[in-house]
Amino acid sequence: MGLSKPSRPTARLVLENGLVFSGVSFGATGESFGEVVFNTGMTGYQEILTDPSYYGQIVTMTYPLIGNYGVNVDDVESRKPHVRGFVVREFAEVPSHFKSAGTLENYLQRNHIIGIAGIDTRKLTKAIRSHGTMKAVLTTLDTPVEELRERLRNPFPRDQIDHVTTGSVYRCPGSGRRVVAMDFGMKAGVVRSLLARQCDVIVVPARTTAEEILAWQPHGVMLSNGPGNPEDADYAIETVRGLLGRVPMFGICLGHQLMALACGAKTEKMRFGHRGANHPVKDLRTGKISITSQNHGYVVNPDSLAGTDLVLTHVNQNDGTVEGLTHRKYPAFCVQYHPEARPGPDDSDGLFDEFMQLMDDVREGRWTARA
Repeated sequence: MGLSKPSRPTARLVLENGLVFSGVSFGATGESFGEVVFNTGMTGYQEILTDPSYYGQIVTMTYPLIGNYGVNVDDVESRKPHVRGFVVREFAEVPSHFKSAGTLENYLQRNHIIGIAGIDTRKLTKAIRSHGTMKAVLTTLDTPVEELRERLRNPFPRDQIDHVTTGSVYRCPGSGRRVVAMDFGMKAGVVRSLLARQCDVIVVPARTTAEEILAWQPHGVMLSNGPGNPEDADYAIETVRGLLGRVPMFGICLGHQLMALACGAKTEKMRFGHRGANHPVKDLRTGKISITSQNHGYVVNPDSLAGTDLVLTHVNQNDGTVEGLTHRKYPAFCVQYHPEARPGPDDSDGLFDEFMQLMDDVREGRWTARA
């Protein structure tokens, strides 16, 4: 007669609208508050966990089986996971993959992240789509639901960037173009994409000023992805405004939103955001459609582009939202999605080559403003 497995402790996910999901706990124990969102990716959960743009969020995976290939030392996008909780339909206790160096459950335990499994993730996703992104608490404790809902009425902190940016300047040496990367919560994939093109990369904290950046005499400036409401980062908007026209710039995700705000456009919160690796985006300059990796809850308001020097270059084919912009007068462009992917397809990796060409054109006097 075999030994029976010990029963797992119960975990609950309580949403601000009163919905309660009960499941089994895996990973850490305790209580964690955050914004509950969903990601439609079938793979890439370790990159998602370590993406700083998810800081402060409880991530739900819509794919029903997570953890089946374990975790490893390669598929990470920052120094540690940043999510506030992890929600899955079923997690694999015994992974199978040649690169696996451990289980997802042990990984969550080591990094103090609460996980919940065994809930109806389709119902949860439909609730988020219907009501919009909500605040939630993930708990393994016996705290009464009404007490948790009362605590959810308190506003969440709005200083997410300060928690994920680098604490000091560091350099990733290369023999080519010098690029200063502003770290608002930058994924490692952005630096890898620059290093693959032999760039000499200097990564600076989010609150670095325009003059401090220009002191590095860069050929270009990279505005990275990151978490939170872009309108809260007034210091970054001011820096971008001070760099426009003085150095070529390329913005990704939050960097795209900050560039838009610096140019006079507006951003707004989406109902439930775009998070996944299968979003079609059309390049209006060429007519080409790329399948892209995305992770954002805010978007540039298209009506606010009127009266600015920004030109719409890319559009989401699912909902028509703004996915790319370029500046008429200055060498600067940006996209809402992730050309560095990880996880996701590399259809739009060529945008980094466009950035290289832009820096070369400016340096060699070939760049001209749009009519």
